[in-house]
Order: sequence, then C-alpha cells, then structure tokens
Amino acid sequence: MKCLKSSKTGNIIRVSDREAYNSTSEWKFIPKSEWKADRRPAKKVVEVIVEVQEQTIAEKQLSKKKKDK
Repeated sequence: MKCLKSSKTGNIIRVSDREAYNSTSEWKFIPKSEWKADRRPAKKVVEVIVEVQEQTIAEKQLSKKKKDK
C-alpha cells in the first residue's frame, strides 16, 4: 500500500502498489504518517489548573485541632 496526495486538490488516498505506480503526474508519494494525521482527529489537550493556598502556622495548628476532635 502507498499513500498519494493530489497536487491539485490536496486529497490524500491510500492505494495498492500497482495502482500507485500507474498513477498520473498529479499524484505525489507521501509518508504514511501524513495520511494517518489526516484521518485521525487531533487529540484534545485539557489543562487543569489547581491553586494551593498557603496556610499560616496558626491556621495549620487550628485545622489539625479540628481533625483531632
């Protein structure tokens, strides 16, 4: 199997070796990774921002006392 890209339309196709070698000059060989990138949706990146509030020593002691009760 070979991956071909049309120089006129930009379409990417995957064809057998025999069909690829008989293709016209409109089609150019491309790497399979480019074909995969065109077929698969891009992965979504989700950023999670967590803010940590600093506690004073007195606040830490108070929260510790509440947990002990």
